[in-house]
Amino acid sequence: MADLVERLVPDELWVLFRRVVPPTEVIRPQGGGRRRAGDRACLAAIIFVATSGCTWRQLPPVFGPAWPTVYRRFAQWSRDRVWARLHRVILDELGARGELDWSRCAIDSVSVRAAKGGH
Repeated sequence: MADLVERLVPDELWVLFRRVVPPTEVIRPQGGGRRRAGDRACLAAIIFVATSGCTWRQLPPVFGPAWPTVYRRFAQWSRDRVWARLHRVILDELGARGELDWSRCAIDSVSVRAAKGGH
């Protein structure tokens, strides 16, 4: 499993992700319970679902966390706008390295509001 997780979430991506994900505070007043599933394993599972086209319920058990855990983490990170912040951090990192080519880009009306009238 570690090999699969590291392949889907290389160290460089993991470092960037940790910059944008909010810290997690696990509070169990009575103590006990299961240990929280690791963020890196959940991120790898989310990437697998997003790139493979499988449903959450079809998530292979090789990732470790069960699909409901992975989905809840995805939903929480979506509410926390982690994906938008990660996208920005990745673009900033690539831009700082000079690895972005802005000579080609596409903008559609979903991304930018069209102005009424004029050109």
